[in-house]
Amino acid sequence: MEITGKIKFIDETKTYGSNGFKKREVVVTTEGEYPQHLLIEFVQDKCDVINNYKIGQDVSVSINLRGREWVSPQKETKYFNSIEGWKIESRETSKTTTSNARQESLVKDDLPF
Repeated sequence: MEITGKIKFIDETKTYGSNGFKKREVVVTTEGEYPQHLLIEFVQDKCDVINNYKIGQDVSVSINLRGREWVSPQKETKYFNSIEGWKIESRETSKTTTSNARQESLVKDDLPF
């Protein structure tokens, strides 16, 4: 799956527990009539894929939806969902590439030979 939008927040990488589990969170705001602020988690070696991105940048994020069950000490069952990112790309770069390709095709079509 993929989410597109603008980066609203980028957190620092945080390490949890004695096993060194790493997580970094990013909030992406979707476009449209009812924009959503989606918290996306990058874990372990994927934490570094965010390093070259900044707040306000238009991005596409490839994600997996994760769900888990938790049973409390009182035997209540609860369910939790998370959005886990594994790839991020700038949409500005792809827009520029598409625009440049169109311009090149127009130039080629205008040649008299």
